[in-house]
Amino acid sequence: MSVAGFGFRAAATTESLKHALALALGQSDAPIALTALATAWDKAASPTFVRFATDLGLPVLTISAETLRAQQAHTSAHVPARYGQHSLAESSALAAVGPGAQLLGPRCVSPDRLATAAVACVLPENTSP
Repeated sequence: MSVAGFGFRAAATTESLKHALALALGQSDAPIALTALATAWDKAASPTFVRFATDLGLPVLTISAETLRAQQAHTSAHVPARYGQHSLAESSALAAVGPGAQLLGPRCVSPDRLATAAVACVLPENTSP
């Protein structure tokens, strides 16, 4: 399972989200087949995010505040306390993948600075037979 997590401002566009995702996916040497997109409970129904997910043909996983705060993600001065002041993109991706999740790299910021994305997956060495 590979999931892209997102954080974004209300002014973000689908282009903002696309750019952030392209940068996050570009951190891997191999192609990544995403299985879902994830974000905070209060952002998942954003018309822009829903349109973006529909365009990609991917489901949206909604992550609760409690679950976001429990993730071991990088801190961010730009993230409100309701998300635990950790990268929303990283926390969403890690939470959606679940136990054994690892980030492919740190969150990436869209050129317009309105969206961030991070990709998490379970690496083979983190699974048991």
